[in-house]
Amino acid sequence: MSYRPTRLRRAARTCVALASAGSFVLAGASAATATPIGLPFSGSSELGSSAPAAVVAPRLASVDNFRDVAGREAGYIGTGGLHVRQGVFYRANAITPSAEDLATLESLHLTAVYDLRTEAEIAANPNTLPSGVRYEKIQVLAADPSGDVASIAAKEQALAYVQSGYRSTVSDSVSRAGFGELLTQLADTPGAQIFHCTAGKDRTGWASALLLSIAGVSRETIMEDYLLTNEYSAASIDAKVARIAAAKGQEYAEVYRLLLGVDASYLQAAFDELDNNYESFDSYLVDGLGLDVETIIKLKLKLLV
Repeated sequence: MSYRPTRLRRAARTCVALASAGSFVLAGASAATATPIGLPFSGSSELGSSAPAAVVAPRLASVDNFRDVAGREAGYIGTGGLHVRQGVFYRANAITPSAEDLATLESLHLTAVYDLRTEAEIAANPNTLPSGVRYEKIQVLAADPSGDVASIAAKEQALAYVQSGYRSTVSDSVSRAGFGELLTQLADTPGAQIFHCTAGKDRTGWASALLLSIAGVSRETIMEDYLLTNEYSAASIDAKVARIAAAKGQEYAEVYRLLLGVDASYLQAAFDELDNNYESFDSYLVDGLGLDVETIIKLKLKLLV
């Protein structure tokens, strides 16, 4: 049995499930776009079907928040009961691997890496990437993420500061253009791809939430996945908190912990901003991020198996 027919059958099964669930009609799109779109089966690699059916993401000691967008085990459940496909999209913090972890990344046969950091962040901590991987910088922030962190002295301030940043991620025009570009490139580029920021939790967390939402994963599961940063990066967060405590005291360090990890209220603030400003998630994708229906369908076909 050849590989190509197998890929086509897999894509066909995905299309049937999506069509049965009504996922080819974007509820929030305008009447002009809310119609079924012809699917480009003639080159299934364009849809990402050349990716491995299941590749369990390795744990990387030197890139501690590296993980598969699809989740662990069999992959999260999305539209029509389909699983989110593993080995297609990865998320990470800054990619500064040890020699051993670099060899592991090499084994994943990555095609592209998207760096969502600012120029200053990149200069302070440049990536080390596997050979042959295409590297792209995409601006998703209008301003330096450090902002007025030095003035934060209470937990309530820390929570409010990060929540405000997440709301801006949804509403700011620079952020919307950047995330639209990222999703378009993820859709159009074949093979396994990684996107990342500095800690792999905020900008990266929102990008992952967008992909899982496109795949039809429940918001409850998306939130659980988002909070995994506190598990994956626990050791590095604790180490930073200890250093801050030694310099400025434990009380201040615990305030700062809220900036180093994630809290459910952060991602919820972004979802609330989306819900309050757009008729639906599909409307946000089309009207907010500027995606066309074909791009969204490409992502669905890449994500679901």
